[in-house]
Amino acid sequence: MILLGFFGTGATVAGLIAIVIGTVLAAPHAPQSAEPGRSWWAMLAVGAALSLLAALVSLGAETVGGLLTVLGGILVALGVGLGWPGQAG
Repeated sequence: MILLGFFGTGATVAGLIAIVIGTVLAAPHAPQSAEPGRSWWAMLAVGAALSLLAALVSLGAETVGGLLTVLGGILVALGVGLGWPGQAG
């Protein structure tokens, strides 16, 4: 929906802020590097970084920025999907 321009700039910026805040809030729950299941955190972090990079790149090159946005969004969605259930406390 964001790529098609259905929402305004405010919604796009709010989504980007939500991705970054969600990534920061999920950081304490990420498995340690020696533990299994680390991949969800890596996907989430890389996706968030790509989303930030895409916002900057799209100011100069919309096509490349759009492709980075799609890739970042896919990685964020996969990271959230894999990390969602977490560990029962």
